[in-house]
Amino acid sequence: MNRNAIIMAAGMSTRFVPLSLEIPKALLKVKGEVLIERQICQLKEAGIEEIVIVVGYMKEQFQYLTERYGVILIENPVYHSRNNHSTLYVAREYLKDTFICSGDNYFTENVFQEESKHSYYAAVYEKGITNEWCILTDDLGKIERVEIGGRDSWIMKGHAYFTKEFSNRLVPYLVKAYADAGSAGKFWEEIYMENIHGMDMYIHKYDQSVIEEFDSIEELRMFDEAYINHTGSRILENISRELDCQESGITHICPVKERGRAVGFCFECKGHKYVYSFKTRLLKEQEEVRDGE
Repeated sequence: MNRNAIIMAAGMSTRFVPLSLEIPKALLKVKGEVLIERQICQLKEAGIEEIVIVVGYMKEQFQYLTERYGVILIENPVYHSRNNHSTLYVAREYLKDTFICSGDNYFTENVFQEESKHSYYAAVYEKGITNEWCILTDDLGKIERVEIGGRDSWIMKGHAYFTKEFSNRLVPYLVKAYADAGSAGKFWEEIYMENIHGMDMYIHKYDQSVIEEFDSIEELRMFDEAYINHTGSRILENISRELDCQESGITHICPVKERGRAVGFCFECKGHKYVYSFKTRLLKEQEEVRDGE
């Protein structure tokens, strides 16, 4: 089977500020390996030679990957105003029997080794209440619908795999969404959900320990202890000096947004709440921090 892969790495990852102000999230080093490089190597170990990386934010920092690994770089020029459907749109000519990956995922084992006759979406079981996308299937594992939020459910997490037939069905919907200003905020997954009855996709279940996604600096710190006191962020280093604390004392970091863009972040330290502005580089103590997402 002539499979390839598209790695989505165009976005800014605002939930990862301030680290993502200085380096794209996919280029962070986790347990000694650059996230996207680890994923590229796993794909190559599985025999996937055509690897397309869609870049946008800080695109120049990814250029070295072309020489080191022979990957193909494509730019998403609207990454700042459109969601990830635009990333697949600009790479649509490469959609066939294709792994769809996020550059910031960390797989503890090589998930690309096995072959499948069906399109699938990776899923892990989440116990309790969740706000993630919950997958409901028939008895054979074919996805019948996806609901946002639920309890004790298999949730979408990690990579997906498209068969050529699935890709051919998806592309016209991507083209339509890209031309529609009202669809700017849509994920490709939402476009799939809207047309689910004509697009067969199955669940692929994994153990929780196989697929790691870091939605916050705190989550990264729990997985890689090197980030507890040394995140590599100059901003956090300066704040720790100003507040006379270790970086580990800077917690509950959340972006502050205006018009969808991160303009600063709020956090807690020594029982106090603060907000830091990227524009003014000022640190202010707040009685109540609002606007954090």
